Amino acid sequence: MIRLFRFLKPYTGSVIAVLALMFFQSLSQLYLPTLMADIVDIGIVNGDTNYMIRVGGLMLLVAAAGSICAILASLLSAKTATGFGKTLRNRVFSRVGSFSLHEFDRIGTASLITRTTNDITQIQQVVLMLLRMMAMAPMMCVGGVIMAVSMDATLSLVIVAVIPLLAAAILVVARKGMPLFKTIQGKLDRLNLVLREGLTGIRVIRAFNRINYEKKRFSDASLDLTDTTIKVHRIMAVLMPGMMLVLNFTTIAIIWFGGIRIDNGNMQVGSLMAFIQYVMQIMFSLIMVSMVFVMIPRASASAVRINEVFDIAPGIQDPEHAKNADFGKGLVEFNDVTFSYPGAERPAVSNISFSARPGEVTAIIGGTGSGKSTLVNLILRFYDVDSGSILIDGVDIREMTQESLRTKIGFVPQTSILFTGTIADNIRYGREDATDEEIERAARIAQAAEFISGMKEGYETVIAQGGTNVSGGQKQRLSIARALVRRPEIYVFDDSFSALDFKTDAKLREALKRETADAAVILVAQRVSTVMDADRIIVMDEGRVAGIGKHKELMSTCGIYREIVSSQLSEEELA
Repeated sequence: MIRLFRFLKPYTGSVIAVLALMFFQSLSQLYLPTLMADIVDIGIVNGDTNYMIRVGGLMLLVAAAGSICAILASLLSAKTATGFGKTLRNRVFSRVGSFSLHEFDRIGTASLITRTTNDITQIQQVVLMLLRMMAMAPMMCVGGVIMAVSMDATLSLVIVAVIPLLAAAILVVARKGMPLFKTIQGKLDRLNLVLREGLTGIRVIRAFNRINYEKKRFSDASLDLTDTTIKVHRIMAVLMPGMMLVLNFTTIAIIWFGGIRIDNGNMQVGSLMAFIQYVMQIMFSLIMVSMVFVMIPRASASAVRINEVFDIAPGIQDPEHAKNADFGKGLVEFNDVTFSYPGAERPAVSNISFSARPGEVTAIIGGTGSGKSTLVNLILRFYDVDSGSILIDGVDIREMTQESLRTKIGFVPQTSILFTGTIADNIRYGREDATDEEIERAARIAQAAEFISGMKEGYETVIAQGGTNVSGGQKQRLSIARALVRRPEIYVFDDSFSALDFKTDAKLREALKRETADAAVILVAQRVSTVMDADRIIVMDEGRVAGIGKHKELMSTCGIYREIVSSQLSEEELA
């Protein structure tokens, strides 16, 4: 957890101010019992009312000053802790944003969400307690011991006997609690995973009547987390009552032996009262330490998980000397490309070579699992190739920055993703500075203008989370408009017309032909009707190129392509 404290550097001034305020608050609390002892031993014993009023007034001033310091320290420590949490959250989010898809698959989305929220909250709470309690406790403990010894060194032997017992109890409880807190965070990941799957897959769950099964899954994960949490809190629960018990017995011992010393004339009543107050302060400072130790094991487990995120080196990084010049019009070349997903038994694609030229449509077709979408992921450099190279205008994409590469590409994913916001915001996601006219033009080309104009708010209609208030076909058309408004050099459509009817599909392809006349278009599709008119069709089969050519060429030279065509088109359509 100490490694994460480097993010407190911007708040160094606040931390120093909190420590200074804690110091003055501790001084005020340590001074008050001495003043009380003077009132009893001098004022009351001698019947000096003026002295009692004078010292009593001083006590009020000291108490007020201590209270002001405490309030200011609480305010500053809260601001510092929340600022630290904000900084840490931003750094984790930025780090995760640099991960390739492989790193996402390795950690898991549910775990990343837990680490960014719950884990950082745990650390933030401990930082707040460290600034308030952990800073104050040593001052109170050391100061209390000094003041108690100054009151009566002999009676202070009671404290010497008690403190080691309390310290040992804190260490034992912390050691037992640490592994369990780490387990809790892992089980919280599992609970979040089950919950996320249950919420995102609710349609499938209901369609297959698996609600009771999902309820049991969630209940089992929740019960598992509950049992571990109860177990760890049982251990921690022993600490506070045990310390209070020791505190009370210590007070009894002090009163017992203090009474004997007063009876022997070695101590005054006021001094005993002050001594008891100092012992209380010492004990309560140890209780404060124990409260921090209750939270430190869980925060330490959370810190380990956060540091894991920082320690993961992104598999895909920008080169030191990137080639970010204007490369031309978007010539894409695959040169003997082979790629395997991590842990896969065989390559997803092997020895792929082809070119997608500007002003042409290059279509990719093949059966499920043939490697079509993998090629798209490689073009966008979501993964790096195992061997071979992918060039854009003669430059290897690994020699470009990821930003410059993706600026050249307008991508429409297989699963249409929309974000919370208006329709205009979602289209403008493709290019932030797009004007309203450009947005409307992109929507017209994508065949989305008609259904948008039919909505009450038009382009200002708010898209619900996940795009649940629009149909699958409308999502696809908005995704296409988002790519079009970008005006890139390369368009990549990953099976982006599957939810469209044939009429809309034909109109859209006709409009796209005019819009993308000067750009390279890479079109992944399942429908033969979508790829028939392409300048170049690449037929994929089990990760390899089974054929390249135009429709008529492939009908005579590629058996796999003929099978795909015959399964979708009638003899009349083929004729």
